[in-house]
Amino acid sequence: MILLNGQPLEFRNFPNGETLVNGEQILTLAGVSNLLSLKYENDGDLIKLMFVKNFLDDHRYQASLILYYMPYSRMDRVEGSSVFTLKYTANFINAMNFEEVTVVEPHSDVCMALIHGSRAKYPSVELLDQVIQETGFNPDQDYLFFPDAGAQKRYGKVKGFRQLVGFKVRDFQTGQIQNLDIVGSVEKPGFKVIIVDDLCSYGGTFLLSAERLREIGASEVYLLVGHCEKSVFQGKIPHSNLLDRVFTTDTMLDQTDSDKFQIYKIGGM
Repeated sequence: MILLNGQPLEFRNFPNGETLVNGEQILTLAGVSNLLSLKYENDGDLIKLMFVKNFLDDHRYQASLILYYMPYSRMDRVEGSSVFTLKYTANFINAMNFEEVTVVEPHSDVCMALIHGSRAKYPSVELLDQVIQETGFNPDQDYLFFPDAGAQKRYGKVKGFRQLVGFKVRDFQTGQIQNLDIVGSVEKPGFKVIIVDDLCSYGGTFLLSAERLREIGASEVYLLVGHCEKSVFQGKIPHSNLLDRVFTTDTMLDQTDSDKFQIYKIGGM
């Protein structure tokens, strides 16, 4: 989905699948200062973004960009013969010459280094206080859990919390987690845990984390993620008792009938 100044843009397709762009709508919504938002659903959204930005350029309108989710964030390094798709996607965005690019919940510093004129926004950190209130979390006896070193680097700077960190071994080609250990110690059982990370797909990492946390004494385990893919409903999280509740934003999910999920609206931020 592409939004211009907060309004979704309309696209249709020719019979052969090519995109038909509504230029009249773009000119109606455009102003002196313009903000394009990309709510990534598939690769076709990148092509639509290119068409809209070039159309604005042709009419001498400037624009900044908000990436609700940076496509291909997972591929932020090269191992073996893997393709550095994050780099190539960043090159594609850079070629559009936005005034500024805001990335919501970037997966790593690599993303920010690759995108010119970029800044990061972390709704997970901003929502943490609200999640603490809703779960009855007590910073003096409960814990934040970061599933890996990357999550700890992103969110571990939050002060005033007891922290536990996961150490996981993953097969980079298949994405499967082969093992997960918890680094850190707990004083006594019966504590609550909020798992904090940027992205949930099928949710296997978080279910395994919750299982390990309950093994060491956690009585309640919650998940707070900036992005939650629709694929989560194809996994086991909606029907598992390992996670008591999932808190996320509308960067990917719009709504759900499941009581296990709380979706916060962040709009264009």
